[in-house]
Amino acid sequence: MNITFDKNEKASAVMTITVEEADYQADVKKALNDYRKKANIPGFRPGQAPIGMIKRQIGAQVKVDTINRLVGSKLYDYVKENNINMLGEPMPHLGEEPVDLDQPAPYTLKFDIAVAPEVDIKLTKSNKIVYYNISVDDKMIDQQIDAYASRGGSYEKVDAYEDNDMLKGDLRELNEDGTTKEGGIEVSEAVLLPNYMKVDEQKALFQGCKVGDIITLNPKKAYPESPIEVSSLLKITKEEAANVNSDFSYQITEISRYKKHDVNQELFDQVFGKDAVKDEKEFRSKIAEQLKEQLNANAEYRFLADVRAYVEKKLGKVEYDDELMKRIMLANNKDKDQKFVDDNYEASVKELTWHLAKNKLLEQTGVKIEDADVKEVAKEMTKMQFAQYGMNNIPDEYIEQYAEEMLKKPEQVDQLVNQAADRKLMTALKSVVTLNEKEISFEEFSKLK
Repeated sequence: MNITFDKNEKASAVMTITVEEADYQADVKKALNDYRKKANIPGFRPGQAPIGMIKRQIGAQVKVDTINRLVGSKLYDYVKENNINMLGEPMPHLGEEPVDLDQPAPYTLKFDIAVAPEVDIKLTKSNKIVYYNISVDDKMIDQQIDAYASRGGSYEKVDAYEDNDMLKGDLRELNEDGTTKEGGIEVSEAVLLPNYMKVDEQKALFQGCKVGDIITLNPKKAYPESPIEVSSLLKITKEEAANVNSDFSYQITEISRYKKHDVNQELFDQVFGKDAVKDEKEFRSKIAEQLKEQLNANAEYRFLADVRAYVEKKLGKVEYDDELMKRIMLANNKDKDQKFVDDNYEASVKELTWHLAKNKLLEQTGVKIEDADVKEVAKEMTKMQFAQYGMNNIPDEYIEQYAEEMLKKPEQVDQLVNQAADRKLMTALKSVVTLNEKEISFEEFSKLK
């Protein structure tokens, strides 16, 4: 077998593979003999059918399969052995006629190979990049305390309605004259949140109401564009709700008001664990530490984004074999058309260029991604997910368990590896480049483009 690799001026090459009969003959013979041993052919005992008959039945297909496997194996071996950074899969050479394997060998197969362009990037102390130090202020701490108090609150019963209160009562469908409709829709302990009604006129019916009051409302008017909300309130199907236009009486049996949790020891324990915080001063201090950790993560990812923008500008336009790359992109998106490829090509190539540059920077800084790094990211992600629900004191064994489950999902592992690489690269680059440090408030940071 002979293989040649002809590099083009663009980031591509043509690989030519010439296959001789001797390259595949032994494998074809073995495959046919293996089939013969297992074949159950009428008139012959297992394994005793004439090899000539086996050849006539499946010889052509076995030959094709064997040559395809052989060519694929040798192609990838060549790429690996010669350190060729191939992008995507090899494509049949454009304009080349399919090889007729029914004809005698030799067979010459050609493939178009997209090759990663050389991305020449190196960062040093001469490169200055902004690094934002985001400050934590009292306003942010107050907002976080308010969020914790809201999450830890509860409903308490009251006598008179105010905005945002929750009502419970009995609904009865009415006739046009206001009397209760016989056989009409009735719902006991129906829950209403008047503040979420879409029509102010219906919402206003509940202002100042008290337990025991009877209100006449029209669900269709209260939720004119939402049969789902009407069906949920009346406990009927969405299709049935579309035909309900009646007024309903609603006798209020209970009014509940959500009260935020007091900022006290019980709240401290809910947020940070039993006796981890003793007073409000410590509570604020602990929250400030928590916020600072979150803001540092924001600052670091902003730093990496600024590094990326700096590198992309420094590299300028990186040349690809656009025609070949688009063919590969179309082949990788079999459910999409050429318009999708054309519309998304530039963004895809931009992302690829950054991927190549990032690998170069990882190589320059000597960063290696270990299993422990990936697991640490999984644990951090788990903690963040729990923290979104105000759960900050989850035992370590549960964090470990959730992280392990994450690592069992292949679709998540790539994301975790990428995040681990970003994290280690950020740390490494901070000591490689010159940091132009800037103090900034979170509000100002949020407005950065």
